[in-house]
Amino acid sequence: MAGGGDVVTTSDSYTGRGSSTPGVGRRAVQTPRYTLGLLQTPHSSESTGASSSRGARPGGSSDEDLAAGRAAGTSAAKPAVSERGESYFGDKSSCVENANTLNLTSSSSVRGLNSTRIGKTPLSSGRYGCQSHTPLMGYSATSSSAASAHSVASVIVAVVEGRGLARGEVGMASIDLKNPEIILSQFADNTTYAKVITKLKILTPLEIIMSNTACDAGNTTKLFSLVTEHFKNVTFSTVQRKYFNETKGLEYIEQLCASEFSTIFMEVQSKYYCLAAAAALLKYVEFIQNSVYAPKSLKVRFQGSEKTAMIDSSSAQNLELVINNRDSRNGHTLLGVLNYTKTPCGSRRLRSNILEPPIDAETINTRLDCVQELLQDEELFFGLQAVISKFLDTEQLLSVLVQIPKQDTAKTAESKITNLIYLKHTLELVEPLKAALRNCNTQLLKAYYSSLEDTRFGIILEKITSVINDDTRYTKGCLSMRTQKCYAVKPNINAYLDIARRTYTEIVDDIAGMITQLAEKYSLPMKTSFSSARGFFIQMNADCSALPNGQLPSEFTKITKIKNTYSFTSADLIKMNERCQESLREIYHMTYLIVCKLLNEIYEHIHCLYKLSDIVSMLDMLLSFAHACTLSDYVRPEFTDTLAIKQGWHPILEKIAMEKPVSNNTYLTEGNNFVIITGPNMSGKSTYLKQIALCQIMAQIGSYVPAEYCSFRIAEQIFTRIGMDDDIETNASTFMKEIKEITYIIQNANDKSLIIIDELGSAEEGIGICYAACEYLLNLKAFTLLATHFLELCHIDALYPNVENCHFEVQHVRSSAGNKEKIAYSYTLSKGYTEEKNYEQHRQKSSPEMMKERATFQLAMRLVQAARNSRLDPGSLRLYLKALKKKYEANCPTAGKNDEQQ
Repeated sequence: MAGGGDVVTTSDSYTGRGSSTPGVGRRAVQTPRYTLGLLQTPHSSESTGASSSRGARPGGSSDEDLAAGRAAGTSAAKPAVSERGESYFGDKSSCVENANTLNLTSSSSVRGLNSTRIGKTPLSSGRYGCQSHTPLMGYSATSSSAASAHSVASVIVAVVEGRGLARGEVGMASIDLKNPEIILSQFADNTTYAKVITKLKILTPLEIIMSNTACDAGNTTKLFSLVTEHFKNVTFSTVQRKYFNETKGLEYIEQLCASEFSTIFMEVQSKYYCLAAAAALLKYVEFIQNSVYAPKSLKVRFQGSEKTAMIDSSSAQNLELVINNRDSRNGHTLLGVLNYTKTPCGSRRLRSNILEPPIDAETINTRLDCVQELLQDEELFFGLQAVISKFLDTEQLLSVLVQIPKQDTAKTAESKITNLIYLKHTLELVEPLKAALRNCNTQLLKAYYSSLEDTRFGIILEKITSVINDDTRYTKGCLSMRTQKCYAVKPNINAYLDIARRTYTEIVDDIAGMITQLAEKYSLPMKTSFSSARGFFIQMNADCSALPNGQLPSEFTKITKIKNTYSFTSADLIKMNERCQESLREIYHMTYLIVCKLLNEIYEHIHCLYKLSDIVSMLDMLLSFAHACTLSDYVRPEFTDTLAIKQGWHPILEKIAMEKPVSNNTYLTEGNNFVIITGPNMSGKSTYLKQIALCQIMAQIGSYVPAEYCSFRIAEQIFTRIGMDDDIETNASTFMKEIKEITYIIQNANDKSLIIIDELGSAEEGIGICYAACEYLLNLKAFTLLATHFLELCHIDALYPNVENCHFEVQHVRSSAGNKEKIAYSYTLSKGYTEEKNYEQHRQKSSPEMMKERATFQLAMRLVQAARNSRLDPGSLRLYLKALKKKYEANCPTAGKNDEQQ
């Protein structure tokens, strides 16, 4: 392919051609009509509302009627919008243009909307003065950094709540501007709106949309107040209540949902609030994007709260699941420990799973089977990893392919050409991916192999290669990628395009030849360089002393110097860059027309990319789990009704310390489901508690776990409450915070919860609160671990046989001088409560009857556990039962005497 590399070709001599371009280069650029799918876009922005009559959406109000304003409802508010027609994979330049400020909350602004260019509305500050930046570029193709993958928010969420008797029923709809998928949710929430806040935290929205009636002056709803309080750095917009219309929402879904996901209709047709949110969301996105989604192009799914574990935002922060509390840029998080993904969509999937782990045992074990096979088959692991690492962000690619801009611009043209090249690159990886999966054994990997046999992949690629050069591909480097776009279409398809490309090649040759002649003229080591911002320019590595008078010749301008590297240009080079750009615009315009026709032909088959995107992201996440296992001694978890961890350790601490932390055991069952942990400060209580929660999450997302052996009961909720250190002065606000946090846990916990409480009742009078909370939780079957300094709580085991006391051991070591004693921490957990002198209190002795009752209860629960979960052979089981009998007799001395008498 002509000009296929990064090397700038040079002519033998500078031919001195004039600045005028041949005839084809001087033709007026005619804006094309883009006809992808069923829509045709207008030539200009005149009458933007007309697009609604072209079948883009169900009937209803036009853009001119859309009332979307800031949460504050002020007349000077601006929507956080931008023209986003360009490729997210393109350069970093912004195409946002300023326009007049719109007051979109009053009736007068609605009437005046016709006179404003909708597609060029301003990017502006929100209610809290924080500027909302809409993503205009993609991620690195191979980046696995959690920070880079999530540094730019791109999700818009609509939230609506029922009124009157339906208050507390909440509907949500969200769409990622980089991923053509609508997620619908509807659920009943309590007065704390914990589920709403948690889901929004997971989505990390760019913008939140609510009804204007939610923030009426003097009548602001509690939901609106809580959401704005928790998301102070997020832009809020209000849309008139009439746009939250469930009938329109269902029409949108029926029109836009791809046929592969049509079962969603049965699932959501009676979910009125999420449908209402979807209607407002899609109307608003169309307004700010100045584009519509093509019919039958979106993936739509309903995400109920019953399929994933709930981890509230406070617990996610306490456990440092995705953000380090000390430094948000630091990778010392659970996401940082597990994230060895190679694609942005894989990283996003991992993050989503960590924040919302699945609770279906079959799903989890299927993932674990895959990880096990990847660990056992090195050829499969390295083969898959090599292919997956070549994929770009398939979700973003699909998103831009299914969006139809209302206006055709030079940026739009270049974007579509770029995305077609990305599509070709992606489809060419399907066969290598199939080859890597061909000999796999696990059920999920076999299903993925079968999915990749979809004939639509081959059909699309065949149609693309009939028009696009075989050697056109995604490359790194702006000049190289420009060359790929320029020569993407095969020769002899369009004669004018062939002429324009020859003109472009000649101009590039002239530029290189001119710079070569300048280098000879001044005897300086000049070379041709290129950047997307400057175009072609001259670069030179030379010491200042090598220049006449220490300066460059006067004909050179825009001189910059970094160390001994000079960058500069000249008047002639600037003119030739302008000619080059003019020629490129002509090439892109004609290529764009060909690409649009090609996209029309392949559009009906393009939805197989949803399947491919899902496969790539899941494989990337599973490979990441396997990779993490190779770096540490993780084991495969089992799922029973017991939480049993043998010699487990803290995964994040291991990464920080670069060595294996001290390991400890954990054992909880239905009959022993409440563990009280004591010990002095710094003895390891907090680390141990967090380690259990992190291991639980790792197991439920399908990862191996840092332990010698582990068994888990699937948790439907994971709650953590982290208290204040004793040396920090407590006050009324701290005391009230504790009450709110424990109240939240009590209101939401159930028998399948995992509850971690690290200090409750930081003030002296807090023991009453702590004792009352413990008594409530003891009546649940939830697994609860409580670290406390109140030794009085340890005595509760005399009343509740399902309580067990544990403590962290410390040793007292005298200094070499012999006059001082210091504490040596072992970080080892042992049975019983601490006997440190600072914590010693008189232990209430249990009566023989209470001791026997407790021992009998524990024996019964162990027998039930053995009956449910034992895999021992008959001989080993007999030995185990004898050991249980001996333990029972040791804990209840009267039992042996009674047996002898009988």
